[in-house]
Amino acid sequence: MTAATLTGRVGRRAARGAATIVRNWLLFAILVVVWEFAARAGGSKFFPPPTEIAVAAAKLWFTGPASHLFLTDAVFDNVFPSLGRMLGGWALAAVVGITLGVLVGRSAKAMDYLGPLFAFFRSIPPPTLIPVFAVLFGLSSGMQIGSIIFGSIWPVLLNTVDGVRSVDQVKVETSRSFRTPKRYWITMVVLPAAAPKIFAGLRVSLSISLLLMVVSELVGAYNGIGRSLMNAQQDFDFPTMWSWLVLLGILGYLFNTIFLAAERRVLAWQPARLGRD
Repeated sequence: MTAATLTGRVGRRAARGAATIVRNWLLFAILVVVWEFAARAGGSKFFPPPTEIAVAAAKLWFTGPASHLFLTDAVFDNVFPSLGRMLGGWALAAVVGITLGVLVGRSAKAMDYLGPLFAFFRSIPPPTLIPVFAVLFGLSSGMQIGSIIFGSIWPVLLNTVDGVRSVDQVKVETSRSFRTPKRYWITMVVLPAAAPKIFAGLRVSLSISLLLMVVSELVGAYNGIGRSLMNAQQDFDFPTMWSWLVLLGILGYLFNTIFLAAERRVLAWQPARLGRD
């Protein structure tokens, strides 16, 4: 590949990326304007306009002292603990799911025995087990983290099993012929081959973790985004309630964007990705 071809490809990718960003944000701006006019025309206190929500959000989160980067206690006492529970539960689910998925996927018979068990447990709605985790861990962060792990582990686990079981047979035979040590076989052959499906499971589980973080905090939590959302609803403070809802949407968008950027970088070596203009 010549330098001119590479430069042209990079330029086309940058132009497409910029066009996509402009198109997405333009659509978002249009929807916000429509929401503003519709809310003011309706005059319902349950659906405040975006400008009113923005004022409430700024007052709620960005009126702190300069020493705290103008962040209020609501951020330190509710947002950060929620993010810690969510990311901690998701990270643990990822480690356990990938590890167990590799072990089960490389076994010829394990999935025959464990498949029905996995299907049984993943069919149980995680919110229904929150009382069980409350009994096991008490009304603490352990209850929320346990709920997040249980709900978000299944996409990672099952996608890892599927990815590991679908490793190209040519790679398997080549690795055997070279007598590749098992640790190198797992890290240099199995995991790279299964990486696309593993990342797909991680992405799904990340969204589930955000949802379960909120749901678990609605029951028995003393702080967090979910608890703050419920308190605002019970106080009929609808601008504040919508501020927390908008924050959840922003967090979901940010996490998804960051994850996709990391996925593209990690999987950039794939031929399908290298061949894209």
